[in-house]
Amino acid sequence: MASAGSPNNARAAADAVTDAVLTASRLLIAVSATSIASVDESITVPQFRLLVVLHSRGPMKLSDLADILGVNPSTATRMVDRLVSAGLVDRQVNPTSRREVVLDLTEAGGQTVTLVTQQRRRQIARIVARMPEGRRTQLIEGMDAFNEAGGEPPATDVRKDWI
Repeated sequence: MASAGSPNNARAAADAVTDAVLTASRLLIAVSATSIASVDESITVPQFRLLVVLHSRGPMKLSDLADILGVNPSTATRMVDRLVSAGLVDRQVNPTSRREVVLDLTEAGGQTVTLVTQQRRRQIARIVARMPEGRRTQLIEGMDAFNEAGGEPPATDVRKDWI
């Protein structure tokens, strides 16, 4: 019989957490996709992620953007080309190095990120409201640890009093 601290139990616990997060990711992808579609049906989830990176980190070079997104520069270029055509991203020559191009959100791109985020927040709030109140704090603690382990910066440092 395996003890509570045995490698088999630790592996089973890690597998259970992985399965729970995988299930939650399906829900969150669905929420993301529907919130994006409610604002602009032509934007894909990866393109929206690109917009969010520019929104949260400011103007940057294509190579840096590709690194953050974890894609090849050619993939990032195709995504940027579509978003430039849609008027959501602006491409400018870097004033300090004329060989580099700097990408930034247009006003419409920033507004798109804001509107999609507001829509997604409303959808997530409806789900959270259906959770038992006592489980919400546990969710925050678990998600904070998960986000930190994944290197994702917190959305906000302010916690709502209702939790």
